[in-house]
Amino acid sequence: MSRVLSTGITDEEEIRRILRDEGYTNIFRWCDSAGTRYGEHTHPHQEVRWVLSGTLEIIKGGMTLRLKSGDRLDSAPDTPHSAYVPEDCCYLCGSK
Repeated sequence: MSRVLSTGITDEEEIRRILRDEGYTNIFRWCDSAGTRYGEHTHPHQEVRWVLSGTLEIIKGGMTLRLKSGDRLDSAPDTPHSAYVPEDCCYLCGSK
């Protein structure tokens, strides 16, 4: 999936339950300060990012996907992407 899913869900425990039910493991909370950048990289597993607060931008294939509170993005394994944090942001990450 390369589109942002606007769920409206920001409750951390509810999101963790949903992700566990979907088979995600290694679920953890990550927070970045405004201005943080991650250069292009890949992950070996299916990955999810679900924003709890703030804003996160994921750049894939020249397209910028902007995630805000309650938004979710699933990424296939080995998908090149980079990231930028325009506003302090906390999100949950998971793999499967």
